[in-house]
Amino acid sequence: MTYIQNIINTGINQHLNNLGIYLVYYYIIINIYGFIITGVDKRKARRRQFRTKELSFFVSSLLGGALGVVMGMTVFRHKTQKREFYIGIPSIFLLNLVVLFLIYRYLI
Repeated sequence: MTYIQNIINTGINQHLNNLGIYLVYYYIIINIYGFIITGVDKRKARRRQFRTKELSFFVSSLLGGALGVVMGMTVFRHKTQKREFYIGIPSIFLLNLVVLFLIYRYLI
């Protein structure tokens, strides 16, 4: 193996070793975002202002923020009457758990 190949492989291995911590940071940030958009939308609903699109909640959830959205729904008592939210978002959360398990099982 040449010197340059050794440097490249070492760099890749170092990033793969840090993949777990990067994933934890990502998961924390996306869930904080999901929680915040739920709270902001509840506040806008009370003030009868322009609301957050429902698609935003689902996109955030599909990107890993379902736990934050579920927590926001519970804390702010928001979107709890809509069937697509009280069934859909927890279902996406379960999907998030499966994906996280598979990532940790096979990549980390």
